[in-house]
Amino acid sequence: MSGANTLVKKQPNPWYVAVVSGMASYIDSCGIITSGTALAIYQKAFAGTEHALSNMQFGALESSLTLCIAIASIIGGRLGDIYGRKKVFAVTMMFIIVGAFLVVFSTAFPLLLLGQILIGCGVGADLPVSLATIAEAAPDGKRGKMLGFSDILWVVGILAAYGTGVLVSSTIGDSARVSGQIMYAALGVVGIVVLILRMTIPESEIWLKSREDRLAGRVQEEKTGGVAELFKNREYAVPFIALIIFYIGTNVPANTLGQFSTWVSMNVIHMEVWVSSLICMLVYPARAVLDIVFMKFVDTEKRMPLFYMGAALYLAGFLMFPVFGFSTVTFILTQLLYCCGAAFAFESILKVWMQECFPTLLRTTANGAIVFSSRLCCAAFGLFTASIIAFNVVFAFILLAVFCVVGFAAAIWCFHGRRYNTFDEEDKTV
Repeated sequence: MSGANTLVKKQPNPWYVAVVSGMASYIDSCGIITSGTALAIYQKAFAGTEHALSNMQFGALESSLTLCIAIASIIGGRLGDIYGRKKVFAVTMMFIIVGAFLVVFSTAFPLLLLGQILIGCGVGADLPVSLATIAEAAPDGKRGKMLGFSDILWVVGILAAYGTGVLVSSTIGDSARVSGQIMYAALGVVGIVVLILRMTIPESEIWLKSREDRLAGRVQEEKTGGVAELFKNREYAVPFIALIIFYIGTNVPANTLGQFSTWVSMNVIHMEVWVSSLICMLVYPARAVLDIVFMKFVDTEKRMPLFYMGAALYLAGFLMFPVFGFSTVTFILTQLLYCCGAAFAFESILKVWMQECFPTLLRTTANGAIVFSSRLCCAAFGLFTASIIAFNVVFAFILLAVFCVVGFAAAIWCFHGRRYNTFDEEDKTV
């Protein structure tokens, strides 16, 4: 009866949950862009001093963020299924806050690295439980919309990071360390606000019910196990493997663009930081507008046609530099086509698929494993990206386009003509 009493407690408005929990996506994107921009400023500010950052150290700082997002996502995802969503995301925000302010006040490479590690661990562990919290609070017929809204917050995080970059670099300068410090401080302050708001959200009703069923022996073992269960059961294995390939194939290019756009603009096209940041800030609203379109149709049969269109635009974006060369115009086209395509064929649809394909007590485990696989590959690629671009920048972007093709092929193979929905399946068993 105690479980039943827990379940009748008043729950917050689902859209409130979607906004507050969706801030994980804001911090994810804002953290990546802040890292790419602010650390480029740090590298320029430290040049010629005892704290000078080499290209390998710069790459290590960037890849450590992504590597820790990867590792923490699989750990945080599993912990979210075992101990609940709320406990995990309370700890994750503390990691992000401490990490951000550590980078603000540090000059030595080891401390900068530690700050990046803490931010990465916080973001990684937070993403799976936050998305599951949104999905489990959402009413039927609006789940896709609410998950899609988190992608708008992801765009807002990018705009906030680029906007701050434009402001500080144009007023204070590209080579002033304080410009980068302000960007990381802004990330830390947002983390504090989100932590306070998160404390007002109770544990997921669906998770509480599933845990009660598990403890009472009413849940099948294959719906409560770890990552191994996702491979054993074909019903879960097919979408699980497809989503891993899809997210690796699309996220390696996206992560490269996010972390190294400023680097490419400064070192290949020879643009000022504030110019490249302004361009990115101006094209990303198109992503937000198309995200709203996605929210309207994601819960309908028009989901896949929009996905196909988005995949074509996404791929075209990464072919601009190899086909037409490196210039301000192709930089704009790359960013614009990527943004438009991503609204329909990247994390927006991925977040929906990740929630629909797996049962409650495997949901954040699967989410975490998928994020882990993708971010681990991003980290490995990111460690050498600056060196690859410096060696042959055209080859680097052709390679990114190949990643896109493989990722989209996996998604089409799995989801063409089929739609998963474990929420409906679980409702039928109640």
